Amino acid sequence: MSVRADLHAKAQWCYGSTRPATLLKTIATDGSFAMVCYRAMAWCERRRLAPLAMILNKLNAVLGQCIIGRGATFGDGFVLVHSQGVVINGSVRGGQHVYVEHQVTIGAEKGRSPIIGNHVFIGAGAKIVGAITIGDHARIGANAVVVHDVPAGATVGGIPARILRQRDPQTGE
Repeated sequence: MSVRADLHAKAQWCYGSTRPATLLKTIATDGSFAMVCYRAMAWCERRRLAPLAMILNKLNAVLGQCIIGRGATFGDGFVLVHSQGVVINGSVRGGQHVYVEHQVTIGAEKGRSPIIGNHVFIGAGAKIVGAITIGDHARIGANAVVVHDVPAGATVGGIPARILRQRDPQTGE
C-alpha cells in the first residue's frame, strides 16, 4: 500500500491528471493529509510500533478531522476526497481504489465490520454498518444507510439503501 498510489488516484479522480503540478495541488487539498497520516499509521501498525501509530491516529483525528481505526486496511488508491467527519472502524477491510467523501461512517455491528470491494465510491454522509459486503464497482449514494450486502456494479441509495441501478460488475459501466 503506498501513499504515492493514493495521491495519484486522488489527482486523477479530482483533476483528471497526474502531472507533477497536479500532484502538488492534490497534496494541498482537503483529505490528503488524512490519507498520508493513515498510511503512516498503518505502516507503524505493521511494524508493531503501537505508540507511534496511536500518536498518528490522534494527529489524524485532530488535524485531519478523520478517525480511521488502527487495524483498518485498504489497498492502493485509497482516496479521502474530503476527510472531515469520516469515521472508519479498525476492523474494516477495503480493496483498491476506494473513494470516500466527507461525513462517511463505516462501522461495526456486534463486532463485525464491512468488507469493501475494489473501485467503490462512497458518497457524502453515507453510513455502512455491520457484517456486509460491498461488491466491486459499487456506488453508495449520499446519505445512504447500507445495512445489507451490495452486489458488484450496483448503485444504492436511500434509508435503508436499495439498488437504484445495476451496471456490468466487470467494467462498472
